[in-house]
Amino acid sequence: MTNFNPSQPIKQLLAGYCGIILGGFGIHKFILGYAQEGFIMLVISLIGGSFTYGVSLLIMQLVGLMEGMIYLNKSPEGFVNTYLLRKQGWF
Repeated sequence: MTNFNPSQPIKQLLAGYCGIILGGFGIHKFILGYAQEGFIMLVISLIGGSFTYGVSLLIMQLVGLMEGMIYLNKSPEGFVNTYLLRKQGWF
């Protein structure tokens, strides 16, 4: 693995926990540097949630929950390769 620094496991934990707790708002995407994906989740949750009586917020929360669990279940090397080097934005 190339260019490993000590902050990468912290990003994995922080993104995983934020995905589980605040996943509907896309905070975990912003932590990983995926601003466009995070903004999409935020807009769908806030604006879409107001039109669908919160259903789209619930769906985005479930997406964030799944992504947070995926982040936490990956090995540190796999996490770095998948989300920091190859920049896989979704799941």
